[in-house]
Amino acid sequence: MFRVPDLRKRVLFTLGLLAVYRLGSWIPTPGINTARWEEFFSSQAGSIFGFFDLFAGGNIRKLTIFALGIMPYITSSIILQLLTVVVPTLEKLQKEGELGRRKITQWTRYLTVALSIIQSFGIARGLMGAGQGFVINPGWGFTVLTILSLTTGSAFIMWLGEQISERGVGNGMSLIIFTGIVVGLPRAIENIWTNVFVTREWSALTLIVLLAMMVAVVAFIVLVERGERRIPVQYAKRVVGRRVMGGQSTHMPLKVNAGGVIPVIFASSILAFPQQALLFSWVKNTPWLANTLGVIRHGEPMYYVLFVAGIIFFCFFYVSIIFNPNEAADNMRKYGGFIPGIRPGRNTADYMNAILTKITVVGGLYLSILCLIPDIMISGIKLNHLPLIGLWIDRVAPRRLLEGLGNVNFYFGGTSLLIVVGVAMDTINQIEAQLIMRHYEGFTPRSGRIRGRRSSF
Repeated sequence: MFRVPDLRKRVLFTLGLLAVYRLGSWIPTPGINTARWEEFFSSQAGSIFGFFDLFAGGNIRKLTIFALGIMPYITSSIILQLLTVVVPTLEKLQKEGELGRRKITQWTRYLTVALSIIQSFGIARGLMGAGQGFVINPGWGFTVLTILSLTTGSAFIMWLGEQISERGVGNGMSLIIFTGIVVGLPRAIENIWTNVFVTREWSALTLIVLLAMMVAVVAFIVLVERGERRIPVQYAKRVVGRRVMGGQSTHMPLKVNAGGVIPVIFASSILAFPQQALLFSWVKNTPWLANTLGVIRHGEPMYYVLFVAGIIFFCFFYVSIIFNPNEAADNMRKYGGFIPGIRPGRNTADYMNAILTKITVVGGLYLSILCLIPDIMISGIKLNHLPLIGLWIDRVAPRRLLEGLGNVNFYFGGTSLLIVVGVAMDTINQIEAQLIMRHYEGFTPRSGRIRGRRSSF
């Protein structure tokens, strides 16, 4: 990789910008009492703050100038992607190729800045209104300074990501999230060492089971992320002028997990708001509302049921946006293509829709299993809170199942592992493609070459 001058420059450029991103993660937002904020944040572990801190690379915990992270850009991209279905202008731009893509990217930047201003204003007013001494000198001066700091930080992160995508290696936005997650790996190793050899909270068997589960989850992610259903497509021969076109056989790949981590983000975000509402005093003082929201707290059986249902729903929702079977069938018919044994037109669309429904269910269950296993191991599942059978379960069920391991951090979380493994595989594949294009050996040895790119599900 480093023997190719152009590729070496790209890799070093990427590492340099990621280092700049990490340096910015140590610059606190002006006017914040960081000690009081970190104390409050530690007491809110597992809430919506912790979820968004995962994507902000720990910047929310320290409330740095990069506290908004890449989330405003991700939100803007998703909003514009959803609007392309209902707004004819955006749909037309999407079909115009490179020129349309640049226009949509420009609008995404403007929307990112607007969302950053709104979010930073809400953060400033919320910190002042909390009344816990988070702000050293409250007032409009602090509000304006917070808006400028956080919005500029978010715009700078967006610029870093675009520069990495254009002049570096890999997807810049994904690599920024990836970096924010993996920087906590040394702290995670230290926690494991402390739990096993210092405090002896974990036995050697617990450590072996934990490491085995981590390896199994990573292997599971690699297997399914590279899995796809290949629909065979045959193109008939056509005579265009003096040339004979078509006549070849190919396939249409449909990924098992087409939505990536987006369904998990949506489902987790929605379920995090009821947990956050329990922190308000007026909710606590309303018994029926507090009891209702308490049923869907993290770790409760109803929470996991709604979590799985939300993931599967958003899998179908997102796939319906990015892939239209009717449009794909019409395009196939225009160019003389057909699926062997299936009539062109509506029958082809129905056939692809049936296959897409099946693999989307599989993809939703995969994401659910991937997120539930780590969550249950960390927090447990409170089956003893179920009516009628709760007391019996409390007597016979192992405490590890009901209460979890407890002191296990992000590194075993399904969402973070999915991001880390997925980004790592995509980046390695891009580097390998660059090497093969220049007639060099792949990134990995021939015996260890990634085979997932040829797998099917």
